[in-house]
Amino acid sequence: MTCTEFLAELTDYLDGKLTAELESEIRIHLDTCSHCLVIYNTTRKTIEIYRNNELYELSPSLRDRLQAAIMAKCKKGC
Repeated sequence: MTCTEFLAELTDYLDGKLTAELESEIRIHLDTCSHCLVIYNTTRKTIEIYRNNELYELSPSLRDRLQAAIMAKCKKGC
């Protein structure tokens, strides 16, 4: 499985809508690809936070960096 194939199946994987064979291929890919594992974990956690209506407190430094990045992007014409 390639990273592109993983990304194409990510939604169905998270929803548990894949065949056992394809799910197994994805698990193997996640065991060997740290980039896709980060994408999977981040997406899964984002969905959990959204579903639970959890407030997620950012540290002041992270909040400042995020705000600066957003403002920089907007100044470039987002």
